[in-house]
Amino acid sequence: MAALVGLEGDTTHLEEALTHPSFSNERRDLPDNQRLEFLGDAVLGFCVGELLFKQQPNANEGVLTRMRAQLVSAEALCLWAREHELAKALRLGRGAEAAGLGDATNVLADAVEALVAAVFLERGLDAARALCSRIAEPALRGISPELDPKSELQERLQAQSGVAPSYELVETDGPAHDRSFRVEVRHQGVLLGEGRGKSKRAAERAAAAQALSQLVSPDAPDEEGP
Repeated sequence: MAALVGLEGDTTHLEEALTHPSFSNERRDLPDNQRLEFLGDAVLGFCVGELLFKQQPNANEGVLTRMRAQLVSAEALCLWAREHELAKALRLGRGAEAAGLGDATNVLADAVEALVAAVFLERGLDAARALCSRIAEPALRGISPELDPKSELQERLQAQSGVAPSYELVETDGPAHDRSFRVEVRHQGVLLGEGRGKSKRAAERAAAAQALSQLVSPDAPDEEGP
């Protein structure tokens, strides 16, 4: 992991970035990665925003904001974390390890942000910028400036009625390290769709996509009666 992020020989911040709070709770003399996660979140947001600003010269503020949110989401960070087997490098408490939390989405995403902070502190902004670019690359290949389903659904419904849709978590399945969520989306009390995902955000997007597929396009001509 040290070679992957460019921190060979610098172990203090690297070890801290890979230390889950459950491990620190068992070893009171060791700091966990939560402070680094806080800093890394800010550095990652800046670097990814800068990357999009340069790569998407025709995108407006709203589009750039949506794209950045997708690239720094927990799901996107986990693409990179799982590709590089970050879970194997994490230091977890015995209970957390037994529960399989090393592969949990939020645990991996927090560790990625902490690694960004460690690189920023040890190597500076340019090194952190390069790491953030590599982290964002897998997710960047799968997004476009087009609206994501949640944003598109909200814009369409608000344009029609002035009222945004609402999302409700109705079911959670699976062990802590492999959760599955089911979400329903409603508009003015009417059920429009439902979706499942490995995170609530992913389930909400799936529900919005189903709702969009069932909505009649406002531009479609009315059917003529007999």
